[in-house]
Amino acid sequence: MPSSLGILLISGGHERAHYAFVLATGAAAIGRDVVLFATNDGCHALLSDLAALDPAREAAVQATGVAGLIDLRAAAVELGVRLIACEAGLRMSDLSPAALAAQVEVAGVVTFLEATRDGQLLTL
Repeated sequence: MPSSLGILLISGGHERAHYAFVLATGAAAIGRDVVLFATNDGCHALLSDLAALDPAREAAVQATGVAGLIDLRAAAVELGVRLIACEAGLRMSDLSPAALAAQVEVAGVVTFLEATRDGQLLTL
């Protein structure tokens, strides 16, 4: 089994962002190195204010007793998941790097590919 997991998040929807963090935290919890690379509208999942990312769905998820996106992202940071916002993706989505959560680095696809060189890649 590859030791690292790279997750490419290209969708800005809550459902895909939520599951990207489910996979990231699950893999990190079993000791895998995880890099979550968000590009284009997926960058919205790395903004400091997640309230705008479908608050009705976030409330519905939490109402079922399942961890919401906000809690999962906090857990991902605690577990050491590397969060990268794509430099070009931010521009494509008209987002400012200043709007990102403090733990997010801005880099390009080469950084993502280098970080996950021998690992498994998933796209959401």
